[in-house]
Amino acid sequence: MIADPAAFIVANTRLQPVPHAPEISLHLADEVTPIWRLTEEELGELGLPPPFWAFAWAGGQALARYLLDHPHEVAGRRVLDFATGSGLVGVAAARAGAASVLCADIDPFCGAAVQANAAANGVRLDFTEADLLDAPPPDVDLICAGDVCYEKPMTDRVLSWLAQAKAAGARVLIGDPGRTYFPREGLTFLAEYRVPTTRELEDQEVKRSAVWAL
Repeated sequence: MIADPAAFIVANTRLQPVPHAPEISLHLADEVTPIWRLTEEELGELGLPPPFWAFAWAGGQALARYLLDHPHEVAGRRVLDFATGSGLVGVAAARAGAASVLCADIDPFCGAAVQANAAANGVRLDFTEADLLDAPPPDVDLICAGDVCYEKPMTDRVLSWLAQAKAAGARVLIGDPGRTYFPREGLTFLAEYRVPTTRELEDQEVKRSAVWAL
């Protein structure tokens, strides 16, 4: 159990501008390994995935930049930020005029991270820790998914679910820096950015990242 995830986030991150969307500031960690170890200690569990909520990943930065630069995509719409992590894309959607934003992630720290980052940016974000893949996609106008193509089984599951959402009438935007399992078909290219990152997170300090519509 996590005694106080909000206090953990404040103690182990610092509020800083997002490199490719400096209008937004997030509670982010400066290094991967220390906060990864602290997360495992806090949860009393080893072998956990990286604390995705503690970093601004390249695909999410690209998607956030796209929404800020193209507010017509979200203005007045009900938005889902799927696998939200820090809530970066959700914050961008709210800043761009979304009617409502629901952030979803199963990481036990994400709820606190999303609320801390929403407060830091003066926006309102709703949050759910439910695994949305276990049910039909929710009734929203736009689904944003950044950095969801790390592993093949999960990528296949997520893309199938997103295809259901599109078939039900939702617009689906995906931000990705060319992950191994990113699909090469069935997508419409919208924009590409050179996103500053670090070699701790990626294989390059500047990562070419694109936004696509399903």
